Amino acid sequence: MAMFRPFLLLVAVGLYAQTPPADSLVTSPEIHPDRTVTFRVRAPEAQKIGLFGDWMPIGKLEPLTKGADGVWTLTTGPIDATGHLYTFNIDGVVVPDPVNPKIKLRQRTSASLLEIPDSSAAWAERDVPHGSLVTEWQKSAVLSRTEKMIIYLPPGYQKSTARYPVLYLVHGSGDVPESWANAGNANLILDNLIADKKAKPMIVVMPAGHAAPYGTRGQDNTALFDGYLTKEIIPYVESHYRVAAGRANRALAGLSMGGGHTINVGFAHPEMFSAIGPFSPAVPRDFDTKYKLEKNPGFKLVWIACGDQDNTVQYPRVKQFAENLNGHNVKAVLRTINGGAHTWPVWRICLSEFAPMLFQ
Repeated sequence: MAMFRPFLLLVAVGLYAQTPPADSLVTSPEIHPDRTVTFRVRAPEAQKIGLFGDWMPIGKLEPLTKGADGVWTLTTGPIDATGHLYTFNIDGVVVPDPVNPKIKLRQRTSASLLEIPDSSAAWAERDVPHGSLVTEWQKSAVLSRTEKMIIYLPPGYQKSTARYPVLYLVHGSGDVPESWANAGNANLILDNLIADKKAKPMIVVMPAGHAAPYGTRGQDNTALFDGYLTKEIIPYVESHYRVAAGRANRALAGLSMGGGHTINVGFAHPEMFSAIGPFSPAVPRDFDTKYKLEKNPGFKLVWIACGDQDNTVQYPRVKQFAENLNGHNVKAVLRTINGGAHTWPVWRICLSEFAPMLFQ
């Protein structure tokens, strides 16, 4: 009988391989035509499961109901057609959806991505020419480590001899260089705007905003990022890519922490950028004393945006910041996004409205 054991083992392995794991029978999220969504997670031993999505008030969990098969389920009301983040809280442990392959990468933990489709949205995946996303690794003397940046090259870059203007686009606290493409659909936004001739073809550089490693103390993240961007990233990009040189062909924008970087670096080096776009910015507390604004810095565009329901950076503070700039030699535009919170749906709107104003 020993001679048959390898055969029996192979049969057993084959049968196991053909038997789908239990989770493969679970669908989550399931998006319905009315934009309601059903979430499911298999957790037979769990005692309590809740869902948090960025369309919900911070701190609130929607409870899931356990079925006899050990699958917990929740169907929501209609959710806005854009990209959202969500997580499950299983007996106090926050986890992404185990059967959703679309993951938002972060410095700590991860979240799942939910995309409610809208074919007319600026961030939709459309049948248009697409640009490329390139990952570049650079050994940084400023940061004392090797760090990566994500670079968007517009459609046709590889076959062209043209030189392109550059938007430097910075992520928020807790995010990673991939975040603007991963959750913000920045590449799709640029693809669509360029295809519709609403924005000029441009290169978009998405660097690491955590110049000081995330969670560390004793290092000035703002000062480190300033040196990293101006002394290393910009020279690297301009020596490795076909870039249109000069201030008129550079813009800087970012969200939250990246919005704070945009303010600090932009006002510290106004000779380097023609436009800045702080989105839901972490307004520097020392801005008034650090930047006297005794003369106009000469930006062609200062475009500040924030959701009026943003309780993270505090919309009234952002509004006051814009008003103070207008009272001190700087013409600033404030774009208030009604109902907007501190979330990616707001920042997708920001980029889709800011990019068409650049390099005109």
